Amino acid sequence: MKLKIWGCRGSIPTPGKDTVRYGGNTPCVELKLDDNNLIILDSGTGIKNLGNYLIHKGESIRAYIMITHPHWDHIQGFPFFKPLFISGNEFTIVGSGARTKTLEQIVADQMDRVYFPVRLSELKASIKFLQVGEEEFKIYDAVVQTIYVNHPGFTLGYRITFNNKTVVYISDNEPFDREITPYLFNWEKEVIEKFDTVPGDPNKRIFDFVRGADLLIHDTTYTPEEYVEKVGWGHSHYLFTLRVAHEGEVKRLLLFHHDHTHTDNMIDEIFEHCKNEVKKRKYKFNLLVASEGMEIEI
Repeated sequence: MKLKIWGCRGSIPTPGKDTVRYGGNTPCVELKLDDNNLIILDSGTGIKNLGNYLIHKGESIRAYIMITHPHWDHIQGFPFFKPLFISGNEFTIVGSGARTKTLEQIVADQMDRVYFPVRLSELKASIKFLQVGEEEFKIYDAVVQTIYVNHPGFTLGYRITFNNKTVVYISDNEPFDREITPYLFNWEKEVIEKFDTVPGDPNKRIFDFVRGADLLIHDTTYTPEEYVEKVGWGHSHYLFTLRVAHEGEVKRLLLFHHDHTHTDNMIDEIFEHCKNEVKKRKYKFNLLVASEGMEIEI
């Protein structure tokens, strides 16, 4: 598999001179299988540039767009993805529904005329929806497993295995704490119960899901100091992210979903802190930090 980062910023796009090196677009990752089939992870603002690239190639486009959850930063690029406006292209949108809405309703609502001039029903490409929960299914010849993670709403992590290589994508996830999380997230009772029934550390549920992955892409929004003020917002600090990779015995970890307040220089510092922690704790995985345009072969 070949992977390319088109957006790795969290919460809101951050254009400007202080975010040039790591990029300001919100999450979108292109995953190309070696049989040339295409999977797109999330449709944040980075999907706009991916769409322009795909159109420039001049080929018909068939792809699965796998949405982790419908917070703005993960779907706001969808209406600007030009291949959706071209007849003959085919897309399947994968993701979870909400308590009161289907996946299709969620995507359609953001393209209501109140918010956007073109409705979902007016797009010319063929668009199908595959609403999933925690399950296993096939996309092309890849096996996909899903898990609900600790983030407000029904938020999915994806594990994709193809030709004995595995990528895990967990863009938004917070450490689960039995004393705090149920109090903050009590409207997602079904998800809380999945964590709360795990003996010992409830985060073992995530550790087991990522186990042995060739590449783990994981939320690294905050520093430990920032996290103290952001408990319940649904994101990880870098020490927890490093622990997930260690406990899951992954081969490579990609730090992802950079906070919108973090400049390039701040991300440089976070990366240095992480490298020092990996060395000090004798973790075995290789450490990478996401930036727009980065390409990784798995």
